[in-house]
Amino acid sequence: MRIIAGSARGRQLEAFTGREIRPTPDRVREALFSSLFSRLGGFGGLRVLDLFAGSGALALEALSRGAGYALLVDRGEQAARLQRGNIERCGFADRAEQLSGEVLSLLPRLVPRGPFDLVFLDPPYGQGLVPRVLEHLATPGMLANGALVCAETARKDPLADVVGPLEKIGSRNYGITALHTFAYIDKQGIQP
Repeated sequence: MRIIAGSARGRQLEAFTGREIRPTPDRVREALFSSLFSRLGGFGGLRVLDLFAGSGALALEALSRGAGYALLVDRGEQAARLQRGNIERCGFADRAEQLSGEVLSLLPRLVPRGPFDLVFLDPPYGQGLVPRVLEHLATPGMLANGALVCAETARKDPLADVVGPLEKIGSRNYGITALHTFAYIDKQGIQP
């Protein structure tokens, strides 16, 4: 696994073993970031939240492309170790933080660290976590106006088109994986 573009382009990320972490393949990550670039026009200065971050590849890719800050959250000890190592390997220690713990338990404590402009959400499949996390992300102060949330699910897992102020604006399938993009809708119901 490697960083695809930006300042850390080509940098190999630390490898891992076991079934605890399921990485987003390079080709899926490349398609995701191409789509995000089309929507955002760039990543400069964005505040990124990477939930169920695994190795941290998604947040690190965003930092490599110019994001200003990233917070990586995961519960696994192996993931935490990989994230710290990969943050150092890419030279992003001044713009990235790593937090260990159960994502659903930590979400309420993340509000003061917001608002976030871009959220990656890649939980274990088949546990119904995406809808629950989306509800938490709708907490006032968590997301900036115009924020995007990219959620990865199993293709067969159902997912509503609207969760509070988050509205699905796109979905793409890649084998057994589906990538969904949600946009934060302001209180007047107008997409920023």
